[in-house]
Amino acid sequence: MKVYTTQPFQVIYSLFEHEYLGYLFESFVVQINTKGQLTLQHQNISAKNAEEFSARLDAKDFKLIDLIDQIQQDTVLKKFSNKKLSAVDFFLKVYDPEKGDKNLQEAITHYMQVRMNKILEMLQDRRTFIMGKDGDPTWKEIQVAADKATVRFHLHRNADNTHYYPTVRYKGEKLNFQYRNAALICYEPAWLMVDGIIYSFESGIDGKKLQPFLNKKFILIPRSVEENYYRKFVTSLVESFDVKPNGFEIKPQQFRPKPHLNFSEIKSADVSALLSNGGSEASKVDKAAAADKILFNLSFRYGDHMVEAQDAKRISVSMEKTEDSYIFHKLLRDAVYEKEYVKELAKRELEVKNGQAVLDKSAAFSWLNHNLQALEQLGFTVEQSEKSTKHYFIGEISVNVGITENNDWFDIHGTVRFGEFEVPFIRLKNHILTRNNEYVLPNGQVAIIPEEWFTQYIELFAFSEGEHQLTLRKHHMALVNDLQNGNLAQVTMTRKLEKLRGFDEIEDKPLPVGFQGELRPYQKAGYNWLHFVKDFKFGGCLADDMGLGKTVQTLAMLQHRKENGAESATLLVMPTSLIYNWLNEAQKFTPELRILTYTGTYREKNVEQFKDYDLVLTSYGIVRLDTELLKTYYFDYIILDESQAIKNPDSNTSKAVRSLKSRHRLILTGTPVENSTMDLWSQMSFINPGLLGNQHFFRKEFLKPIEKQKDEHKTRRLHALIKPFILRRHKSQVARELPPKIEHTTFCKMTEEQEHAYEETKSYYRNKILTSLEEKGPGNTQFMLLQGLMKLRQIANHPYMTDPGYEGESGKLKEVIRMTRSIVAKGHKVLVFSQFVKHLEIVRQVLDEKGITYAYLDGNTKNRQQQVELFQNNPSIQVFLISMKAGGVGLNLTAADYVFILDPWWNPAVEAQAVDRAHRIGQQNKVFTYKFITKDTVEEKILALQNRKIQLVTDLISTDENIIKSLTKEDIDNLLS
Repeated sequence: MKVYTTQPFQVIYSLFEHEYLGYLFESFVVQINTKGQLTLQHQNISAKNAEEFSARLDAKDFKLIDLIDQIQQDTVLKKFSNKKLSAVDFFLKVYDPEKGDKNLQEAITHYMQVRMNKILEMLQDRRTFIMGKDGDPTWKEIQVAADKATVRFHLHRNADNTHYYPTVRYKGEKLNFQYRNAALICYEPAWLMVDGIIYSFESGIDGKKLQPFLNKKFILIPRSVEENYYRKFVTSLVESFDVKPNGFEIKPQQFRPKPHLNFSEIKSADVSALLSNGGSEASKVDKAAAADKILFNLSFRYGDHMVEAQDAKRISVSMEKTEDSYIFHKLLRDAVYEKEYVKELAKRELEVKNGQAVLDKSAAFSWLNHNLQALEQLGFTVEQSEKSTKHYFIGEISVNVGITENNDWFDIHGTVRFGEFEVPFIRLKNHILTRNNEYVLPNGQVAIIPEEWFTQYIELFAFSEGEHQLTLRKHHMALVNDLQNGNLAQVTMTRKLEKLRGFDEIEDKPLPVGFQGELRPYQKAGYNWLHFVKDFKFGGCLADDMGLGKTVQTLAMLQHRKENGAESATLLVMPTSLIYNWLNEAQKFTPELRILTYTGTYREKNVEQFKDYDLVLTSYGIVRLDTELLKTYYFDYIILDESQAIKNPDSNTSKAVRSLKSRHRLILTGTPVENSTMDLWSQMSFINPGLLGNQHFFRKEFLKPIEKQKDEHKTRRLHALIKPFILRRHKSQVARELPPKIEHTTFCKMTEEQEHAYEETKSYYRNKILTSLEEKGPGNTQFMLLQGLMKLRQIANHPYMTDPGYEGESGKLKEVIRMTRSIVAKGHKVLVFSQFVKHLEIVRQVLDEKGITYAYLDGNTKNRQQQVELFQNNPSIQVFLISMKAGGVGLNLTAADYVFILDPWWNPAVEAQAVDRAHRIGQQNKVFTYKFITKDTVEEKILALQNRKIQLVTDLISTDENIIKSLTKEDIDNLLS
């Protein structure tokens, strides 16, 4: 029957019993007559139509209606059945007495009980009825009691058995509920209906404890099962409820709690159990890392009883069997004191949740070492779990390290204390290097090495030598300084070695008599520095900017060696293309040096001839071929020019030069690192073997943290180690007499045909690369990305580079030729650099057509020096086309005052080297640099990414490959957009 909202109505709640789901409520609206009485005109109400009746509903009604919707049969069916079964079929199957699904029954019951409890809590001031058998929702009105009832359980023990029964009281009066047609409306917790009133209980009792007594006076427990029943059932009853004993005793006990902190390793099985506790800390435990975790468990001792902190029960009961009865010791826990102890742990940064805390093993023992004494003073007992397989040491740990200078090295000595045990420092070497933090003491206990020691001493052990006595080469002075400054070692050294702490004490050395020419102040400082590292028997790296005169500084030092009794010749190794340049410079500045050019197919393979020379010039290729021969000679110096040639430590060239013998070693380079920090390891290991440890150590401790994790601390550490042996000055710092360098970026628009070719290629590679990223990840996409970027860069220059059938023009080429003609017409000279020989060939062809003469240099050019001199000395040759790879180093082209960079790439250092061919000592004019960028192409994106992505590590580390490796999906997306 429809209820009219235009006339008075009332919302009511009606209780009925479902065959399978137990007691449920339904919500109704009932029409009210003129006397304010409920009529038979009613209508079911749910969330679907509640808004229609909102005029007479409040917020609580809406919540009740929603909860009641959730317990209706159809909702239960939808939630717990994933098959298309009717309600009848579903309930018959699940609740079948023999084949029913007990687990599903329990799940449904719990779901229903939770919601019934919430509904009953809200019904106290609502009109509530029992539904009649004819479906009348207002058949009999009932009430929900305003106050909570109490339950007391009685146990009368006599000679033969024990009678067990409950009594219920409401507002101090006994409530008779047995044999009164009482019903449990809800079990979790109990809601009991007696004589039309529904009661709830103070202790939140489980309804199953009252159910047996609705129609039974008591339960009888025979003497034969008494002890077991008392131990299991009565103990828990006494803990949770008011129990009246008769024939046995309940003794309340109160003590001040004493805290116990127990610790143990977490095994895989323990992790699962820990997670099931639901603690917030526990949920963080990773099963895979279980062996590396320590579980702290807090408990409290009350008299003779131990109570777990995670146990939520505020009362703990234990049973004592006497000669003829039982005593139940009812321990009342002191929550206030327990919380104070938890706060004390929190103050010391151990956050205990649900009685437990989990820390990494190293952090756990570090925490114990720092806090054990204070905890014991507070009354804590700290001990290891008896279940642990290892017996851990938790006493005080300390280390004392001394470093003393010897003739050619440092002696390292030290002692580690683990409580009463003293251990030589050297015994920790393998543990520190392998990051094994467990050290077994003489008594079998396992001491955990503090985590900070692995950071503080790993380099000391990695760089030191010796099995029984640790020694450290003197070129590890920076490490010794750091240990001393960090109070990690006591250092004793001579005044002479103290000079290494700062370059301001470098002694000024007179220039050799036979040196022809003058050194600029910064070059003289470099000359002094070369002596400085030599005098301390260190190898050095002169890494000045291109064009600052590394050659002349080195020649001055070699002339000094000649005049001061060098006993053997110096070997100077370089790329073949630079030999002529060295010869020219030596003839100019050090004409007295006797120089042998050890190159060519017909070289005399006899080291005896070296005794007649001061300087032997050779190439990396010859050293590689003649290694066995050259190894037989003991050189005064071995000097590597453009030493990045040995950047790959596993190459035959690197192995060859490292195997040669000499008193001193020196490397010259403008770019110590081109592709990876491993380049640095290779070159540093040549000049100062062992300075950066072995390759494995360097990769793990420096290369990976710096390149993959961008670890600034590791970057600083690496620089501290190499700083004393690298001298690097920038032109902006020292060559202030150089004319200014003015840089421009020229943006070129693509032609229509070029744009079409570019977009077609971009679309093809974009789809391939982004699909590969999704399916295979970045690691397996790098080659395809490089391939795609290469094609796009070439098309941005000129589509002919990728498609010989292309007949259109290039916007960039038109602009390059226009500017070249303009510069040539004004009498200037220009260097034109490209990374692509193919691109230079296209430019070359157009210059031929325009009648513009030029010099040309790429990797295949045989008359290299002739081309350089032609450009430098012939006024009619105003253009020099140079491939970046062949002409980026070793050329002095100060005749040019314009530099064109035709195609940008990741590494700005490569472009800077090209510009330095013109902008170097000897240049009298302003140098104008033009970087040509094709608009709306990957070149423009690369320019932006150069600024965002590349971080030079104090100008020593610049990368190409690493940038490609570090590109994110978003970066790639932007590049190809």
